[in-house]
Amino acid sequence: MNDTSKLIAAIDVGTNSFHMIIASVSEKGIIKIHQRSKEPVRLGSSAKDMKHIEAEAMKRGIATLKRFATLANEANAQIRAVGTSAVREALNREQFVEAVEEKTGISIEVVSGLEEARLIYLGAIHALPIHNKQSLIFDIGGGSTEFIIGKNGERLFTHSAKIGHIRMTQRFFPDAKITPKALKDCRDYIRGDLISTFDTIKTTSFDVAVACSGTVQAIAAAIAFKKTNKVPEQFNGITLSKKDLTGAINDILTAINSKQRSLIPGMDINRSDVIVGGALILEQIIEALNIDKLTFSAYALREGILFDTLQKQKAIQEFHHLSNLRYESVLHVCNEYRVIMKHALHVKQLSSDLFDALQPIHQLGDNEKELLEAAALLHDVGYHISPEQHHKHTYYLIKNCVLPGFTNDETEIIANIARYHRKSLPKRKHDNFIHLSPQEQKTVRILSGILRITEALDRRLIAAVASVKAITDKKNITIQLQLQQQDYVPDIEIWGAERRKDLLEQTLDITLNFQ
Repeated sequence: MNDTSKLIAAIDVGTNSFHMIIASVSEKGIIKIHQRSKEPVRLGSSAKDMKHIEAEAMKRGIATLKRFATLANEANAQIRAVGTSAVREALNREQFVEAVEEKTGISIEVVSGLEEARLIYLGAIHALPIHNKQSLIFDIGGGSTEFIIGKNGERLFTHSAKIGHIRMTQRFFPDAKITPKALKDCRDYIRGDLISTFDTIKTTSFDVAVACSGTVQAIAAAIAFKKTNKVPEQFNGITLSKKDLTGAINDILTAINSKQRSLIPGMDINRSDVIVGGALILEQIIEALNIDKLTFSAYALREGILFDTLQKQKAIQEFHHLSNLRYESVLHVCNEYRVIMKHALHVKQLSSDLFDALQPIHQLGDNEKELLEAAALLHDVGYHISPEQHHKHTYYLIKNCVLPGFTNDETEIIANIARYHRKSLPKRKHDNFIHLSPQEQKTVRILSGILRITEALDRRLIAAVASVKAITDKKNITIQLQLQQQDYVPDIEIWGAERRKDLLEQTLDITLNFQ
């Protein structure tokens, strides 16, 4: 992809701030930033779990995303927005996500902490020459802190902790004032929460330590100003010593209120009220892990979103099936729950065939095809719990498993598709279905309708039906079954498909026949 290629607007819907970059990537993987935007929205402000996005915060967030959408549309950029801890923890997240899409046209992907960490790692390894080094990367956000150890593009350890600079500040310094007791309590809390994480990091080991967050950049700015009397324009690649970091953190902690902290030379005034929580998290990380040198990465989540978007597009264009990371994630779950892979792979292939054959009718795209293929591979994981009601167990296992490469919303859709591969059709009384958006509900109905049929076509688990094709006569569709052995009589397969075709017929307003 060269610099004149279609631009991507990557939006980080964070707890403290919303960030957007509009960028392109060269064929050699070099980012060219065309525009940067940042707004201190303060979407989340809870001291514990961020259970509710307040009305005013929601209003600020929507107003900011309206401006971002205008800028992206003016640049003719493809928009991809990712929501992190404040959104994923909020009980009213659907209300916020739906309001954003209705008023701005932006669809927010809500990601898990581990998926957020993966995207951060993807961004950082493109900012620094650390690809072949065993690197510890951490990002201190407003609501969470992500830790990743990786080498050669592979992650060896990933953890997301509900420890962030806003969360810690609200819990221990709600009026932005520092007291000796609050300092001790906050330090004890951070140490206690992260002790097992620190132990695992030390056991896994790392050669270099990298930080990528506004908190560390603000501290780096104060260190630089103290040394040179100015704040550098670029922070990427700056290496900070433990001595300098400790000195800057002490300066922050001895300024007992927000006003005093705002007077620290080089300090970002907008962070003076929440920097204490972030500084204490950083202090505990460098002390516990004995980090002597810390390198700053200017690339993090939003750059990771950019590279991930390009990788997915490339995988779809070149392979037209599940991208490698997503495929490996699904296979890992299949192996963990001892899925019969011959059946799962065959149902995936038939589902892909039927999806393509009916594409002119359902008009879904490659992203939806990936979700269908994932659901087809995973549809029987519920057998691990019990054969009885295994489709419901399947929903539970998929919804609660870790699928790197998929967002929370995508995982929820996959779980719903697999849940309806047999038995009852989606109903409004089903909690798992009703909280999906109208478009997501329609997608689930189409894709689970396809899966119901293709699963029935391998009812005997012998792959008798090799592939399927469709002949369309207005709304009458004939599904031709291509058999492995021409003398085979697929009576059971057709009987099963006839029994399970109703959902797809109802959703697409068509009539299906099998021959």
